[in-house]
Amino acid sequence: MASGENFSDFFYAAPDGLKLHARIYGDANVGHWPVVCLPGLTRNARDFHELALYLSARAVVRRKVVAFDYRGRGQSAYDPDVANYNVGVEASDILAGLAALGIEEAAFIGTSRGGLIIHLLGAMRPEALKAIVLNDIGPVLEADGLAHIRSYLDPSPKPRTLDEAVNTQRGVHGGDFPALVDADWERMVWALNRETTQGLMPDFDPKLVETLAGLDLTQPLATLWPQFDALAATPLLALRGGNSKLLSVQTLEEMSKHHPNMKTITVEGQGHAPFLETGDLPSAIAAFLDQAEHQHSSTRKAQDQS
Repeated sequence: MASGENFSDFFYAAPDGLKLHARIYGDANVGHWPVVCLPGLTRNARDFHELALYLSARAVVRRKVVAFDYRGRGQSAYDPDVANYNVGVEASDILAGLAALGIEEAAFIGTSRGGLIIHLLGAMRPEALKAIVLNDIGPVLEADGLAHIRSYLDPSPKPRTLDEAVNTQRGVHGGDFPALVDADWERMVWALNRETTQGLMPDFDPKLVETLAGLDLTQPLATLWPQFDALAATPLLALRGGNSKLLSVQTLEEMSKHHPNMKTITVEGQGHAPFLETGDLPSAIAAFLDQAEHQHSSTRKAQDQS
């Protein structure tokens, strides 16, 4: 296990033997739920760096944080079979990583595709999910949002310098993210890209783009309402970017009907998906996790006494 800036690198084997990676922040924190962070389609563990530092070192209740790189992203190995880039395989990979780390239960934070994986984990290992934060994702995906993602990934931008990369991201996302400042855009660029001898390069397998190519966005998309309904007993915080194209206001309202105790935050001035380290989001997420864990402990104590 190698060390980085306030984190350690953890490598483990997927069920099919592929070498996968996660970042570990903080100590074991016996007595408090760890936090598992799952990124978006082409993103990686670096997306959660600032939030992980907050939750593991600066929050009132400090927690161990595990941020995963899916296969084909970040420091995880690329898969020679593009068909394995799917949420089912990736969910199994996450369970393998949790087993390797000895984590039986945790709070989960899922951005975009990470939230879809959480839906599947709820069916595969419901007892592992103690609290959930869904970042701009739900059981219904809007075709316009998927079309937007496909448009800026095909072809994937190939910036060579920081300034070029920042300008590229602003050109694609600036209209949806007027709240971001220069430092936010630079963090996004460093999270999305890796440094190479040829300059900055997107830090994911280019074949990932093929997984979107076959989607027929003129037809109704499959939904995950049964999987979402299975999460009804789990404390849930849903975040939505005020300018999101992927998670609609109508879907968020319907989610609240299916999960009456769900808490929601709309992040104004941001689109898909909100930057979790900005504004009051780190403290709001920490407070949600603390309240969920406190309520769980109180309920268990009352059951033990009855």
